Amino acid sequence: MSKFHVKKGDQVTVIAGKEKGKSGKIIHVMTDMERVIVEGLQMVKKHVKKSQQNPNGAILEREGSIHISNVKKTETAAA
Repeated sequence: MSKFHVKKGDQVTVIAGKEKGKSGKIIHVMTDMERVIVEGLQMVKKHVKKSQQNPNGAILEREGSIHISNVKKTETAAA
């Protein structure tokens, strides 16, 4: 397992791809695939089967993953 430059809870800025220039907080780091999920970015639609919670099924929108090399840590002004 390699060590990454970001971790869960860090504030990051996207430096490449469709979401370039946007920033957010890391929700999850997928170490095996070298990807991160950033809050509110790379939104994808997920189709859900019928269930008790969704009796007619549903199309949910949730965050997708971004490759870890496409994000950089944002320095926050700490007092």
